[in-house]
Amino acid sequence: MPPSCCGCLSQYTHHHLVVFLLTFFSYVLLHSSRKTFSNVKVSISAQWTPFPQNGSLSPGKTWENNHLFEDEEQATLFLGVLDSIFLFSYAVGLYLSGVIGDRVNLRYMLCFGLWGSAVVEFVFGTLTEWLHLYNVVLYCFLWALNGLLQSAVWPCVVAVMANWFGKTGRGFVFGLWSACGSVGNILGAFLASSVLKYGYEYAFLLTSVVQLAGGVAVFFGLLTSPKEIGLDLGGETGLDSMERDSDSRRPLVSDDEDEVEVYSRQSSADQNEPLTQAPQAISFCQAFCLPGVLPYSLAYACLKLVNYSFFFWLPFYLSNNYGWKEADADRLSVWYDVGGILGGTVLGLISDIMGKRAPILTVALLLAIGALVGVSRSPNDEVINAVLLAVTGFLTGGPAGLITSAVSADLGRQEVLRGSRDAMATVTGIVDGTGSIGAAAGQYLVSLIQSKLGWMWVFYFFIIMTGGSIVFITPLFVREVRDIWRERQARRHQL
Repeated sequence: MPPSCCGCLSQYTHHHLVVFLLTFFSYVLLHSSRKTFSNVKVSISAQWTPFPQNGSLSPGKTWENNHLFEDEEQATLFLGVLDSIFLFSYAVGLYLSGVIGDRVNLRYMLCFGLWGSAVVEFVFGTLTEWLHLYNVVLYCFLWALNGLLQSAVWPCVVAVMANWFGKTGRGFVFGLWSACGSVGNILGAFLASSVLKYGYEYAFLLTSVVQLAGGVAVFFGLLTSPKEIGLDLGGETGLDSMERDSDSRRPLVSDDEDEVEVYSRQSSADQNEPLTQAPQAISFCQAFCLPGVLPYSLAYACLKLVNYSFFFWLPFYLSNNYGWKEADADRLSVWYDVGGILGGTVLGLISDIMGKRAPILTVALLLAIGALVGVSRSPNDEVINAVLLAVTGFLTGGPAGLITSAVSADLGRQEVLRGSRDAMATVTGIVDGTGSIGAAAGQYLVSLIQSKLGWMWVFYFFIIMTGGSIVFITPLFVREVRDIWRERQARRHQL
């Protein structure tokens, strides 16, 4: 671990640990509930089609009474539609939640999202099955509502983390913390597979109950800012330090190098002027126009499409392509998330050491293309698939977690925001919301491509999208590599 990280860790209090754990497990629970739907797609598809599977007569009777879908292909397409509906509503909700989150109590909004989502998931997966209520329109409405409610969580937890953790060591801390999504996937796979033999409705019941309980813990235990307890953090982990740290406010991207000098001179002049007014939240358009927000948002749109396609479809792909049992496919899909956990932490640590994010992201995504080719041509062997999935998760899930956490925090703590620092949730909502739009469009395309052309073409699609992420990050990569070169040249001249 670099010395800067070690020094930073020594200044953390037990409050930092509590905030880290509560925000971490908030999103763990949210992702575990999403993973439930991914892990029971085979069972749901069987329930919605006319032909019984695994010796059960229930699917046939269900179809006779409701006539949902004529065959498995139609059911698969509808599952893709539901994924897209969820992500589109989630994306719209993120744009709104980010703006609202900078203006209301983050804890209230976070708990509202957790509790509301848990209730909707219970109705969608459990209550409708218990009441034998099968309706396409109802499914679409509930899943759209679920997306809106879940969108309230991510901008809030990132904003709370940014309030407690400064820039020094942010890549490592946020990289480790961004493993919450992958840990949630693992937990969701475990919870779903443990009760799936009793029926997919019990998988939804279990995860929704756990999520409700987690929301209670967050409501009574989370401190959204050091100011709530009168804690003045003068070190690099606190808010005051970020105001003094010019690097934490320097624009990550600028179309004009002179613009950076203007910001620098303005910062030096403003340091002697007291801040007489309370920080104000900036508008959505102002946040969208901040340096670096647009290119990272577009890059994340391509990357989240790939990452969430693995999230939504990996168990289904393993079961469908190799003929493995659904529970076995669920357990094997966990290796992708294990790779994502390691990737976010390691890449975040390396970016802290470098002092730049774009170069390590670009290299990882270039390697991810090769990993995707390997997964697409993997033989019917569980060990080989596990290794390839772990590597792919490291190289795609890792960068995705870094962009939506540490990079978003960097973008929301730029120099131009001095005196108007309530932008963290808004910027996070923009980056993640744009990513969700790309992911939403991708989920229907995945089901369509798979049904018409096969799984190999789905992986070709993933490779193209990963290349798109590299294209959008390239200008930032070039600028940051040039900055690194100039810094090295300057040090050589000093010696």
